Amino acid sequence: MAERKATVASRVGLHARPAAIFAEAAGELPLEVTIAMDGEPAEEAMDAASILSLMSLGASHGDVIVLRSEGEGAEDALESLARIIETDHDAAE
Repeated sequence: MAERKATVASRVGLHARPAAIFAEAAGELPLEVTIAMDGEPAEEAMDAASILSLMSLGASHGDVIVLRSEGEGAEDALESLARIIETDHDAAE
């Protein structure tokens, strides 16, 4: 099982726009990816492609989350998803 930690960069946390961007990216992957707050048991992780799961996670700016997946390409997939988490999608352009 591949695992990657990431720090939430969006100032509003993993809500609204950042959650939608992340859920869409996770849903396009050929792998199942889970997300959880750092320190939570792996069995409590939620579906990373579900916007409802992401919103209920309650991840705020600066929180560390854990992404997990298994299968071919899992590490690359988690790396690309971590980059989304570590980008402030609410920053002024």
